[in-house]
Amino acid sequence: MRFRSTPLATVTALAALAASAAIPTATAATASAATAAPGDVVSSAPSAFHPLPGQPTGTKAWKIHYRSTTADGAPNVVSGTVIVPQDGRTGPRPLITYAVGTVGMGDSCAPSNNLPYGTAMEANLIQQLTLRGWAVVVTDYEGLGTPGVHTYTVGPSAGHAVLDAARAAQRLPEAGLSATGPVGIMGYSQGGQAGSWAAELQGSYAPELQVKGTATGGVPGDLLKVAEFNNGSYGAGLIFMAAAGQDAAFPELKLDSYLNPAGRLLVNGMKENCVAIDAIAGSFKRISDLTTRDPLAQPDWRARLNQSRLGGTAPAAPVYQYHALADELIPYGVGRRLRSDWCARGANVEFDTVWVGEHVSGVITHSLAAGNWLADRFAGRPTHANC
Repeated sequence: MRFRSTPLATVTALAALAASAAIPTATAATASAATAAPGDVVSSAPSAFHPLPGQPTGTKAWKIHYRSTTADGAPNVVSGTVIVPQDGRTGPRPLITYAVGTVGMGDSCAPSNNLPYGTAMEANLIQQLTLRGWAVVVTDYEGLGTPGVHTYTVGPSAGHAVLDAARAAQRLPEAGLSATGPVGIMGYSQGGQAGSWAAELQGSYAPELQVKGTATGGVPGDLLKVAEFNNGSYGAGLIFMAAAGQDAAFPELKLDSYLNPAGRLLVNGMKENCVAIDAIAGSFKRISDLTTRDPLAQPDWRARLNQSRLGGTAPAAPVYQYHALADELIPYGVGRRLRSDWCARGANVEFDTVWVGEHVSGVITHSLAAGNWLADRFAGRPTHANC
């Protein structure tokens, strides 16, 4: 289904509210985490999906825990939410594996903890997809809502979580999804990094998934360049969140040994809070304000950050990539470089410049275009690559 252009609802960040409907809490074990394969459902329980508190959606939802893989290839368990429209449709239904933008590092920020209550920031955008009759699975990423610290900005971990979420949704019996049904990948900002990593990894990590395309925007494809751009600026908090995320994935980096007392206080607080508090707490700070020496100048840190750099592998399926010219958090040049790298490796890429707006507005204004592009892929229409 392809939608025509209509006024888009503004996505509003809401404070956590009391539950508008009771959510069953009984969880049924489906597989042993120790013996599960990537994408196997470890547990599931009925949940709900509300874009706003109490807003009906004509869907059923389940919170799942599923087996995935860390950046270093070790098994882990990640949580997420499967959402399926109850529209009477028969036959294979498209599935979107949706990667959210930055929500924070505290467990309370996890999408699965907010989608049932209408307090998830991108729920309105997810509803645009369910209204098309598509199922959606939303990963919480590694360490967000599950034990451990969220591995924020660690690209391979996020890519695995996105792909394994699609596998898990297809393997959840209650969802009724076909294992051979069409799959789309979608994400913006942190979700753009996660979705782009999923696109690069899919051919080798999850080749059985019938991925028809990836819609990805505002992508932080080069973390070192993003850190340099944000140091001392409005988005400086993202640098320290990313450092904490990388340190969670790779403890040998020993972030704490670089932090001064103010830095330790800030980073420890970030691990427990959501993005609004974290962004404000870290804004306009410089790395030198909070460290005794700059970890990003060290070879081991640079090597790990470069492991999350995108562009080294051409996605197997077509890509729609969009980026705001005036993006104040992720430089436009970083997005253009990713496009060039993918194109040089033979990828099928359609790049779209967002001429009006900035980082946050880009996900809203281009959500319809991204959805329509995926609808064309599901319908088998030709792409319009512009490498």
